[in-house]
Formats: sequence, C-alpha cells, structure tokens
Amino acid sequence: MGPVVSYVVTGAGSGIGREIAARLARTAHVVVLDPARGPAWDLERVHVVEGDAGDPATALAAAQQAESHAPLTGWVNNAAVFHDTTLAGAGAADVLGMITANLRLAVVGCHVAVNHLLRHRRPGAIVNVSSHQAQRAVRGALPYATAKAALEGLTRAVAVDHGPDGIRANAVALGSIITARYEQYRAAHPDVDAHMAALHPLGGIGQPGDVADAVEFLLSEHARHITGAVLPVDGGRSVLGLDPEAG
Repeated sequence: MGPVVSYVVTGAGSGIGREIAARLARTAHVVVLDPARGPAWDLERVHVVEGDAGDPATALAAAQQAESHAPLTGWVNNAAVFHDTTLAGAGAADVLGMITANLRLAVVGCHVAVNHLLRHRRPGAIVNVSSHQAQRAVRGALPYATAKAALEGLTRAVAVDHGPDGIRANAVALGSIITARYEQYRAAHPDVDAHMAALHPLGGIGQPGDVADAVEFLLSEHARHITGAVLPVDGGRSVLGLDPEAG
C-alpha cells in the first residue's frame, strides 16, 4: 500500500529541514517548500516547491501540491532566517523587521495549514521548529530569540483555538544541532565542541536525525493527545544551570 497522507515541510532544502523531509518521506508524500532548490532529491515521494514560505500564495501552492498526491494532514514550519543585532546596534524599525521576517514564516504556514484542514474537514497536526533561545536568549541574537518566543506563543494559541477542530499544534525547541552552519562556526572556533559539551548535560550537541525523530512523533497518531506542547530537543541545555562554584 502506498502513502496515504502528505506533509509540507518548509525550509527543507538542506540541514535539519532536509532530514525531517527525508524521514517523513519513508511513509508519506512530502512537499518541500524552500527558496532555493539545493541538492537534488532522489526520493520519489519528495516534491519541491521553490519560493518564500512566508508568501501566502506560495504556501498555498505547496498545500495544493501536497493534496494532489495524498490528503494533507501535517505541516512543519522549519524555515528560519538569522539576523543578529541588538537594540543599540540597529533602529527600532529594523529590529522589528528582523523579528517579523522570522515570525511570518510560521504565521503564514499555520494559517495555510489550518484553513486547508478546515476546508477539508480533516484533523491534522502542525509542528513549529523553535529554539532554546525562546527561553534563554544568547547575547546579540535578540530578533531571533524574540521571534522564537512568539512562535511558541503562536503554537499554544493555535492549539487552543483549533483543538475542537481536531487540529493539534506543537513545537520542538532545539539546542545546538550539527548543520553546515555549525560546521562553518566549528572551523573558525576549534574549541567549540568542548564548550558545547559543557552546555549540554548529555555531553554534546544533537544530530538532525534527533529532530526528525521528534517531529515524526508529534505528527503521528502516537501523539494524538498532545497539543500546545513545546518539546525540548536540546540534550538538556535548557535545564542546565551552570554552577559558579564548579571547577
């Protein structure tokens, strides 16, 4: 029997999003929505839509593409942009623009997903990809941390508003994960692994597959009574309180 459902995954041209899409494509059709095509896919169940995940028309096209393959039942808002600054380093309008650039990706995705499911009178699930920074900001990353905090609020609000429609919304809050961006940082900072080991109680940073595991679970029937939750996928980073008397 072939796949009976489909999903949309944004920001899935590379890195974590690509791993999530590949994992979901084992059992479902997956539409990858990304501004750049990236490396070619060799999975027949993956279908690419190029464009901005924050553009409502493009997101709607991704939903329609998914529905053409199988009933769309899940949406993963993984797309993100990274603009680092401080309130002293940029004008207020610029800071707000950076926050909005990130947040709109999830707002548009949730809007399209919810309305698609309502039109089809179908239950479904949304997973938003957040960060430990939503709770514990890293210095200099104010726009990103603020957007991720808002994304977690959005997740809870969607869960409350649309739970009666059978639509679940959850988030995964990531710690540091090995990606191309991390590898670039590592090349310039050879001692970063030791620092990261100290920040993560499990002794190191995560793999993209760790995130895919969590997302797959939250989209599945195994999580049918879970909504409005923020699941840390961070090796314990968010619960660690560094002891000033240690060492």
